[in-house]
Amino acid sequence: MVSIRNLLLILCFLSQAAFGQSPLDSINNLLKQAKTDTARINLLNSKLNSFIETNLDSASILGLQVVQEAQKASYPKGEADARRNLSVAYSFQGNYAAAGRQLKAALDIYTRMKDLGGMSRTYSDYGLMYGMQAKYDSSITAYKKTIALAQKVNRDNILNLAYQNIAISYQMVSNYPQALSYFQKALAFAERKGNIKSQGYIWLNMGLTYMLIDDLPRSEKAFSRAIRFAKQQKMLNVEMYAYSNLSGTMTKKANYPAAYDYAMKAVRIGRETHDLGITAASLSKAVNALADMGKLKEAYKLGIQALATADSSKQPYNIFQVKANLGHVLVLQGQYSQAIPYLEQGLSAMKNSGIIEEASASAFADLSYCYEQTGNYKAALRNFKRSTEITDSIRSMQNVRKTTELNMNYEFEHKQQLQRAEKQKQDAAGKVKQVVLFSGLILFGLLFITAVIAYGIKQRANQVLKQQKGKLEMALEQLRTAQKQLIQSEKMASLGELTAGIAHEIQNPLNFVNNFSEVSMELADELAQEIAGEENLAALQLAADIRQNLEKILSHGQRADSIVKGMLLHSNASPGERQAVNLNTLAEEYLRLSYHGLRAKDKLFNSGFSTDLSPDMPLVHISPQEIGRVLLNIFNNAFYAVKQKQLLGDPDYKPMVEVATEWAGKMAVLRIRDNGTGIPEAVREKIFQPFFTTKPTGVGSGLGLSLSYDIIHKGYGGRIEINTEEGKFTEFVISLPLGA
Repeated sequence: MVSIRNLLLILCFLSQAAFGQSPLDSINNLLKQAKTDTARINLLNSKLNSFIETNLDSASILGLQVVQEAQKASYPKGEADARRNLSVAYSFQGNYAAAGRQLKAALDIYTRMKDLGGMSRTYSDYGLMYGMQAKYDSSITAYKKTIALAQKVNRDNILNLAYQNIAISYQMVSNYPQALSYFQKALAFAERKGNIKSQGYIWLNMGLTYMLIDDLPRSEKAFSRAIRFAKQQKMLNVEMYAYSNLSGTMTKKANYPAAYDYAMKAVRIGRETHDLGITAASLSKAVNALADMGKLKEAYKLGIQALATADSSKQPYNIFQVKANLGHVLVLQGQYSQAIPYLEQGLSAMKNSGIIEEASASAFADLSYCYEQTGNYKAALRNFKRSTEITDSIRSMQNVRKTTELNMNYEFEHKQQLQRAEKQKQDAAGKVKQVVLFSGLILFGLLFITAVIAYGIKQRANQVLKQQKGKLEMALEQLRTAQKQLIQSEKMASLGELTAGIAHEIQNPLNFVNNFSEVSMELADELAQEIAGEENLAALQLAADIRQNLEKILSHGQRADSIVKGMLLHSNASPGERQAVNLNTLAEEYLRLSYHGLRAKDKLFNSGFSTDLSPDMPLVHISPQEIGRVLLNIFNNAFYAVKQKQLLGDPDYKPMVEVATEWAGKMAVLRIRDNGTGIPEAVREKIFQPFFTTKPTGVGSGLGLSLSYDIIHKGYGGRIEINTEEGKFTEFVISLPLGA
């Protein structure tokens, strides 16, 4: 039973203990020379950090000792640092209750001291603890707090670590674009600082991301780099995680002997460092490899050994992985009754983890088959349905993963094309320099013959050089423009096909959810009326609660339905009927429509708006419905931006949206400007991507600007450009051919 995400459990969540360490011998020498209690406690905390990488039991014992010494010395910062580091050791040992107590005590101390750096590190370790328990939403929330505080106090090292850890959490919930974005930020920082240890961790996790999108060559190279860095710095934890991940790579390649060998290398290091989580996960991989090789007796024997380790780790995915794999071995041996308890217990461990993966579907399928073979057909059907549901969910996730991989490939090819264009430019400049030098030598020689002839040759040579330079610059600009248009066109076409397929698949079950929610609310009302006269308050309250839940289901279902309709609208390639239209009238009509639409939703919202429309604007040949949809999207965004800035409470701020039209040559130009929040530089390149939005969940679907871009660029051969400054203004410039 090979899981696509079988390697997720062994992913290393990083802690502050992973950086800034000194060798133990050096620390011990400094301890002998320490002259104050404060210096001694700081050195002991450094030693505690080193132990976390090499021996968790020693780390736990030393951590308690440092806490006691810091309390005796009345050194609260040293105590808080020790408690925070001790929580990391407890987390890796699976003792999450103890880790949580240490973190709470540390955060209280840092808060009293108003130590924002210490608070930032503590939230980072909270993220670690939640991540180890597969509570990835809580982990992401904690790391966002870390990033906010680290930016406030300019702590680059904390920020870099938080980038890596939040990337891991995003990776665990299959948000691979976000994961790679944060990993790349962290890697750039680590390379700039020459931090070998940090690079080792980052390459390990980037290798895992590549593996999850089935880019096995890049994944294998990344793991190999991680091992090389780990051996240089003696980072046993990184080395064993890389070996365990390589075992997963070999399994995907059907090289089961190599998969077994790498897994057992990770097991040996895991036992040496007393890391129960990695030991259990790697033993499970070894069990898989033996089963795939047909060595079922050896696989069963090793699976029994892995059970105790998995239970001791207290990590839900570890427990599921080992028990599900052991149950699968028993299924292969035909021992169906014995397999059922292991499969049931494994799936129970995963119940609250929030992870949906192929391994779960396989476990449910095995359980269904066992019940069928033992005559319990009702249970067999129930588990078969659950397996099918998970498989359907995985298909949707794979569609998203394909989209992600497509985006990554386009970005990679785009960078290569730009590099080639830059090289061509440099080569052309070199040739120009050679021509100039050669011409200069000729002219210098000709000066000895006659000054008049030399002057004429020089003038002609300069003219030729200017023409060549102009042609080269024009060709380069045309190449860049063609590259951008080609990449964007192909990306939009591919995403449109995927969007249409996904939306059509979702539409039908979503209609059932909404329809049955409405019907069930009516039934709940009828139930409340039936029991109203019986003075049964508990039953009435229960009926009210049921109706409230159904209202929430219907609300979220309707929101999902609007997103699906937007996806279908986005993928609809059929153009509207085009006619000669007055762009001034159309712009003014949709400006007022947008404003009054927002006012209908929020009576307290007010904003100024003005128009500067060219009186001699020619008619434009367009579909008013299509261009109106574009204008409405941009106007809605503009009013939303000024509303958000208005909420900041500046009494002197006056919201304003301005619209202007003009025409130049064969292009009609429409400018929409607001004095709202502006667009952050970090996201400007993404705003036209499908599903990307800076609005909160439920406010925007991220399809409006993507659809607008598609209509203007693909439908009319025009352009949408953005001028913006964060916190001050945003201006959209739409250019349409007059004969469009």
